[in-house]
Amino acid sequence: MGATHEVLNQAPPLIDFSTADDPALLEALRRDGGGWGEQEVRELGALAGSAEVQDWARMAEEHPPVLHTHDRYGHRVDEVEYHPAYHQLMAAAVAGGQHAAAWTETRPGAHLVRAAKFYCFAQAEPGHGCPISMTYAAVPALRAEPELAAAYEPLLAARVYDFGLRPPLGKRGLIAGMSMTEKQGGSDVRANTTRALTQADGSYLLTGHKWFTSAPMSDVFLTLAQADEGLTCFLVPRVLPDGTLNAMRLQRLKNKLGNRSNASSEIEYDAAVAWRVGEPGRGVRTIVEMVNVTRLDCVIGSAAGMRAGLRQALHHTGHRRAFGAELIDQPLMRNVLADLAVESEAATTLAMRLATALDRAQTGDESEAALRRLGLAVSKYWVCKRGATHAAEALECLGGNGYVEDSGMPRLYREAPLLSIWEGSGNVAALDVLRALGRESGALDAFLAEVDTAAGADARLDAAVARLRDLLPQLADPQRAQLLARRLAEQMTLVLQGSLLVRYSHPAVADAFCASRLDGDWGHAFGTLPPGVDTGPILDRARLKDAR
Repeated sequence: MGATHEVLNQAPPLIDFSTADDPALLEALRRDGGGWGEQEVRELGALAGSAEVQDWARMAEEHPPVLHTHDRYGHRVDEVEYHPAYHQLMAAAVAGGQHAAAWTETRPGAHLVRAAKFYCFAQAEPGHGCPISMTYAAVPALRAEPELAAAYEPLLAARVYDFGLRPPLGKRGLIAGMSMTEKQGGSDVRANTTRALTQADGSYLLTGHKWFTSAPMSDVFLTLAQADEGLTCFLVPRVLPDGTLNAMRLQRLKNKLGNRSNASSEIEYDAAVAWRVGEPGRGVRTIVEMVNVTRLDCVIGSAAGMRAGLRQALHHTGHRRAFGAELIDQPLMRNVLADLAVESEAATTLAMRLATALDRAQTGDESEAALRRLGLAVSKYWVCKRGATHAAEALECLGGNGYVEDSGMPRLYREAPLLSIWEGSGNVAALDVLRALGRESGALDAFLAEVDTAAGADARLDAAVARLRDLLPQLADPQRAQLLARRLAEQMTLVLQGSLLVRYSHPAVADAFCASRLDGDWGHAFGTLPPGVDTGPILDRARLKDAR
């Protein structure tokens, strides 16, 4: 009997690579003051690509969290049980400083280095990145209340993952969550009905329902509730100082499309103890900085997903043969892969530039702060929205192999829409662009100044910027401005990406981007770059290699 199970024409497993093997990422680190962190980024990238961490990712996805509301004796416990692989991912992320450690780092480029680490490790398993991101974002909001910040910030920034329900100030390290939205309001947080009653000792008691509370086993949560003065921000500990559980009742876990390793819950505050953060009645203003930081991570996470999908597509097509040649050597597939590579690099370069803007804003640079505000708004709309389209095309490069769970591509595909939804879906993000233009002094000037740094370098970019300038006067009519908001956000992101690529990327990448995204020589799907694009350097740049 002949052999029937000889495996031919299949790609070998993609293991023991480095997610930091990425020229666009490393060039950004060196260019913008993060070179001191390159070795740590490389080490984390190697860990993320290891067989061990890939196995953690698989197990954390296949064994989602389980809610236990009561113990065997009927006592309320409100605990979420995670697979050990989830805790291993969290411990590695915290040890690597992907959480709030950047806020205590004194070297320049701290947030850029942190962004690079988050980008590298999110490619291994994105679900655990949610509590990591919220912990990162909690610090600037918490600083609105200096006494609370002094007590909690060192523990939020500590590189120790100390899981378990214990009083937070007695732990070695803390994880923070956020609990803002309610079922009647969603992104309209001002519709919140949770009530906050002042106590004689200065604390508050919160009563109400929260529709989405991600990572409910975090140690502390930032939340919004209606105080006498209006909507106010509060810090809610999971466990009270005396060791008793706070009255934060977990009602159920969400059965989500993706992000399965991470628990998202509905909760009830039943006179839960809380402490005010920031001015009474100014809760939205207090959390704005937290929202901006988590939006940065949405952009970084989308870029990470694109890079992960591209890597899988390049690996598969580099080992799979059809019609007498490897797929990657066939012109039509090269066009698809190059198009995916251009999209990926544009997202990565922009994400790292926004992290650099955060670094510079921390030093008091008002222009960089304004660029970050508007740049984040437009990027949250466009880059995150492109993530799902990119994931679908990358999956298709693997054909039927990509459609089965073993490939990891379905996990990537399910995860992609989340980052376009979290912290405001498409319309919310687009309207935030209009809000930033109307309320943030100097935001448009800073944005155009950044784009104009590349003026004269590419006629197609210059023409696209001119079209954007022609569009801006139409925003004077509020009704028309809303109708144009999505188009505006898209065009602003594209010219910002084009400017960055023209200045910093390989000429072939910049040429392909300007010809397709800016000059319109492009179809409606990936793989429609114009015939004159030089795909060779684009694919050489995107392939795994020793990028030192």
